[in-house]
Amino acid sequence: MIYSMTAYAREEVKGDWGTAVWELRSVNQRYLETYFRLPEQFRSLEIPLRERFRKHLQRGKVECNLRFNPGNASGTDLKINETLALAVLRGAEWIQSQGANASVSPLDVLRWPGVISTEENDTDSLQAELLKGFDTVLKSFIDHRGREGDTMKGLLEERLNGIGQEAAKVRQRMPEILQWQRDRILAKFTEAKIELDAERVEQEMVMLAQKTDVAEELDRLDSHIKETRSILNKGGACGRRLDFMMQEFNREANTLGSKSIHTDITASAVEMKVLIEQMREQIQNIE
Repeated sequence: MIYSMTAYAREEVKGDWGTAVWELRSVNQRYLETYFRLPEQFRSLEIPLRERFRKHLQRGKVECNLRFNPGNASGTDLKINETLALAVLRGAEWIQSQGANASVSPLDVLRWPGVISTEENDTDSLQAELLKGFDTVLKSFIDHRGREGDTMKGLLEERLNGIGQEAAKVRQRMPEILQWQRDRILAKFTEAKIELDAERVEQEMVMLAQKTDVAEELDRLDSHIKETRSILNKGGACGRRLDFMMQEFNREANTLGSKSIHTDITASAVEMKVLIEQMREQIQNIE
């Protein structure tokens, strides 16, 4: 299977601690680049998230966004350090016994660092749940890339068939075109009333045929079609290989056009270049 670099996925995770929403989106990029938007308390997740991306993705610019909404009961239970509170009160009473004109209110005791705290959620278990949710959204994300890749594979197959049809058309027409060119040249000499040596004419025709012979280009085009289909069927991260094949296709189409001596061959070369460019545009989004 081939994979697109353009995809989107969303996953919502719920628990007693609240609600979290993962969002992943990506576009084409020459290499793998990952960007994270995480709440400050979950910054430590960035390293394991990067490792997961590297394990499953090869190319693309990927944005990872986490939105976290704590539940109503999350972090609202107060815990009082009674031992510390009593120590603060005894300290205040001792200061007063030394003649200091000061009083301590209950709120003053509660404000003392460490006297009051909130019951925090178990950070490790919370992060484990968030990572589990991320694994789910990552799978959906990869599946989306795969479906997009299947669609692009079908489009590429259509273009490959089109190039093959144009190459077959040129191959079939070449003997007729060479004969047409021969008759055309002889007719011009006849109109000019120039007597030609038969052996000389044959030599010139052989040289012309060699200059306009496109059999090698057609053979290479057929070979490129076969290799490109093999790459598509093998799947995986094949975008760079496919892009290289497009360069090879374009080279043969240009050579075919430069050797053209008939409008039919030129039209086929132009149609091939159009199909190749359409393939190249699709391949830019393949991983």
